[in-house]
Amino acid sequence: MRPKKHRTTGSGDLFRARLDEIINMKHELVQLAGKVDWDWIDGEIAPLYSENGRPGIAIRFMIGLLLLKHIYGLSDEGLCERWVHDPYFQYFTGEEFFQHAFPHERSDLSHWRKRLGDKLELLLAESLRVAHETGALRSQDLKRVTVDTTVQPKAITFPTDAKLLHAAIKGLNRLARKHGVKLRQSYLRIAKTAAMMASRYAHAKQFKRHQRQLRILRSRLGRIIRDIRRKIEGQEALENAFALPLSRATQIRSQQQRQRGWKLYSFHAPEVECIGKGKASAPYEFGVKASIVTNNRRAPGGLFVLHAKALPDNPYDGHTLRDAIDRTETLTGCAIERAYVDKGYRGHDAQDPRRVFISGQKRGVFGVIKRELRRRSAIEPIIGHLKAEGHLGRCYLKGRPGDAANVVLSAMGHNFRRILPWLRKLLRFILIALWPAFATPVALDPAC
Repeated sequence: MRPKKHRTTGSGDLFRARLDEIINMKHELVQLAGKVDWDWIDGEIAPLYSENGRPGIAIRFMIGLLLLKHIYGLSDEGLCERWVHDPYFQYFTGEEFFQHAFPHERSDLSHWRKRLGDKLELLLAESLRVAHETGALRSQDLKRVTVDTTVQPKAITFPTDAKLLHAAIKGLNRLARKHGVKLRQSYLRIAKTAAMMASRYAHAKQFKRHQRQLRILRSRLGRIIRDIRRKIEGQEALENAFALPLSRATQIRSQQQRQRGWKLYSFHAPEVECIGKGKASAPYEFGVKASIVTNNRRAPGGLFVLHAKALPDNPYDGHTLRDAIDRTETLTGCAIERAYVDKGYRGHDAQDPRRVFISGQKRGVFGVIKRELRRRSAIEPIIGHLKAEGHLGRCYLKGRPGDAANVVLSAMGHNFRRILPWLRKLLRFILIALWPAFATPVALDPAC
């Protein structure tokens, strides 16, 4: 059922302190709370609710938590802990009185991320609207953009063969215990020792001994797979429960190093892809490719992320440019005159190729276009901020929906991080401008 709309009474309470009486109302979070259009967000999210059941959690409370989480780069648990002792967090989420305990469960954040799905782009659009309203982003800054791709790493370790085989053995044993399937032998101790010795032999470059340990792991994993299949044969419920884990374990057991074609890099996150970016420090990254669009010219508030999207299946950069430009125009409501990209976008599919300029291009590059093309590399530190200060550097959310949500929310958090210092600067400018009016002494009437 749709949650009841939050309304403040404006009245006092003898036993509780009102937040607007104990906090600084000029704080940037208080100013930001007044700029966000909570009613518009409420109206857009309301269709996701059914008409039956008990009233849900207030939309402003959960959306406010998601905003705060990605503005300050907090985990779900850290956000809930900080909310309890930070009155500015409570005011931002719509509370009227100071609360001494978190009123809901931490898992509600996970449920809300799944519920919002594609609606998360609304928060990115709202961050751009607030930036435009406060003057941090101008309409002319939206006409020339820079487009680039990066990798959003997944929360997995480096996928060596020994680790994958060991993880498959542990995963199948865990699932067998959960469903009451009694195995002839678990091989957990043997697998742990073999995985540990395999990594030591590989480090010492004793590759024959390393391969021997891998053979031990593969043979034990094969025994477990065959044992489970014998035990669950003819039981439809168990066969359905074990179908996906057994297929993953079989893939891990059969794949070899340097083989061509699709490979599985994680037992618990099969969506992980191996993406080579040509970096000396990290030749390969394991996660999902993400497309980022920023304004080319520096706006008064800095560089903002105009569009962000996860790109599963590792598509070629040039084949994603048309969609990136179209989605950016939809979010900003402004037509893009020129887009600047790197050499990875050669052979792109943009609708108007004449308005796309590639790094290193000489033909048609002069004057303003030459200066703007030189600013193409300014998107790289923005990607660095998204990874270092936001959550783009490591995605802990589950599955491809989690990858898509994390990219959009990280971009939204970056935009609001750019807006907060702009609000502080704007407030300071207003105070300085109004100070002479307050500092001028009042002239007294001589007749008095």
